[in-house]
Amino acid sequence: MDESADHVPGISLGQARRELLAGKTPKTVLVAVIDGGVDTAHKDLRPILWMGDNLRFGWDYQGGPDGRDVHWDTYEQTRLVVRCRKHTAPAQYVAQCASMDADLTKRRADAQQQVERIRDVSQALERATAVLHSALGSAPLTQESVKALDPTDSATARSKQLYLVLMQRGATPEVIADALSEIQARLDYELNTDYDPRSIVGDDYADVHQSNYGNANVMGPDAKHGSHVSGIVHSIDSSAVRIMMVRAVPDGDERDKDIANAIRFAVDHGARVINMSFGKGYSPEKFAVDAAVRYADAHNVLMVHAAGNDGKDLTSYPNFPTPAYADSGHARNWIEVGASSWQGGDTLAASFSNYGRDQVDVFAPGVDILSTVPGDRYEKDSGTSMASPVVTGLAAFLLSYYPDLTAGDLKRIILESATRYTNQPVVRPGAANGEKVAFGSLSRTGGIVNAYAAVKMLQQR
Repeated sequence: MDESADHVPGISLGQARRELLAGKTPKTVLVAVIDGGVDTAHKDLRPILWMGDNLRFGWDYQGGPDGRDVHWDTYEQTRLVVRCRKHTAPAQYVAQCASMDADLTKRRADAQQQVERIRDVSQALERATAVLHSALGSAPLTQESVKALDPTDSATARSKQLYLVLMQRGATPEVIADALSEIQARLDYELNTDYDPRSIVGDDYADVHQSNYGNANVMGPDAKHGSHVSGIVHSIDSSAVRIMMVRAVPDGDERDKDIANAIRFAVDHGARVINMSFGKGYSPEKFAVDAAVRYADAHNVLMVHAAGNDGKDLTSYPNFPTPAYADSGHARNWIEVGASSWQGGDTLAASFSNYGRDQVDVFAPGVDILSTVPGDRYEKDSGTSMASPVVTGLAAFLLSYYPDLTAGDLKRIILESATRYTNQPVVRPGAANGEKVAFGSLSRTGGIVNAYAAVKMLQQR
């Protein structure tokens, strides 16, 4: 959509196609999506998935030689605490061992309390539902029927009140069960120092230079996130994009070794753009990822990374991987993306988006984005994970019509053509008190990517 025509701060893609590119034939562009997997049977995704020599769709660095795959993994902080307790922590994290350990203990305690509270709510809703079913008789249990109910006793009155409050908040039995499952998994896997699924992969994990591991099952145990991301890339450049899935992101934190190998795999197999909708707070083997980023940079590949969803300033809270190399220097062909909202106004910056005047390059739509999910279905989701593939798709879109563009050209044009909202007051992401700041203070450009302006700039070269 276009803000002038539609009153929605979109990326003006429809206008670019209609007014600037009508009648022109795009060329195919290969995009790598490093993520958690993709539904290779989805009717909208299967036709545009990459088919490499002796490979189907990509590669899985979370898989083992016997066909099994890692589903859950620990957070990087959890892994570092284990190394701290064994006195094998990387030198750069030794001074943080005590604080990381204490924080992990607190996070486990908080998660346990959340589990107990959600179980209490679930049980209360079950009891209320049973009472309401009895009171309604043969009538169906709906918000309307419960609202119309005239309780004759206190138990029914309390059940009515509880049911309506929970439904109004969207706390259906399914939502409650999903929340309970998510937080229980956090305790069982992500925050659990006794859990280590790496034996499934079967690599020599300590050898960060090893790359001959994994399998070809790019769907993995949970393809929802990667399918949603891939669908966004596809929707921006539906006629010409081909998507290579490189599975390296579990439920939990990705591992530096896998990300480094995923980037190299994408480069070696011809990807022009790499989407990276993932991130974490620690990177113990950053040197391996940095080497892979340098490799992509040297091979004219554009890397697009989601800024993260913690509502924090990346100046103080890095979200790895980052384009800043540990030993000095900075990746040239890298775009860091924050999420904007379709609602505009003072909510133009998504409330969850990370930001940073010198860390985030540009914003893109990332709220209520409809895209593909497994089972030939479609769902809305929000996150910088959704904003990043908008930019990736835009880069592929531009390349499909202007295939001679370098990665450096692409980055420059995408950033220079972004629609500026420099002085627009917005609620600062993560601000509990509604504090407002200028949108221009949240990124280098103070802008949202714009396909129409980008194509027009290319036509005027």
